[in-house]
Amino acid sequence: MNLESPKVCISKNTQEVFDFLTKVENFEQIMPESKQKFEKLSDEKFLFQLKGMPEIVLKQKEQISPSKVVLGAASDKLPFTLTANIEAINDNETETQLIFDGEFNAMMAMMIKKPIQNFITALAENLKNI
Repeated sequence: MNLESPKVCISKNTQEVFDFLTKVENFEQIMPESKQKFEKLSDEKFLFQLKGMPEIVLKQKEQISPSKVVLGAASDKLPFTLTANIEAINDNETETQLIFDGEFNAMMAMMIKKPIQNFITALAENLKNI
């Protein structure tokens, strides 16, 4: 299952956006309002929970400065990645898009598609305010 957020324009340069996204504690600032729990577990890993959803642990998988940050599920039960593609528009503006890629059976995909789409859209929209 592959889902994409809308592309958002951020009034920061690519390095600033990259630096923000590589500090896991910053994800608390861009979480949707439905966030019930957020906990930094290490410099590379955090746990969060949204209303009506189980706790999810994300960890940093890959960083390509200043254009890409990849987070992935810490558990193999629900294998997925969340990728932030960071592109310069000019020296002070950056376009960023989040891409969710996961392997789920058809029933699971049907159940989680809308909540995941809403989640990555909220993250992207909240990135505009960093």
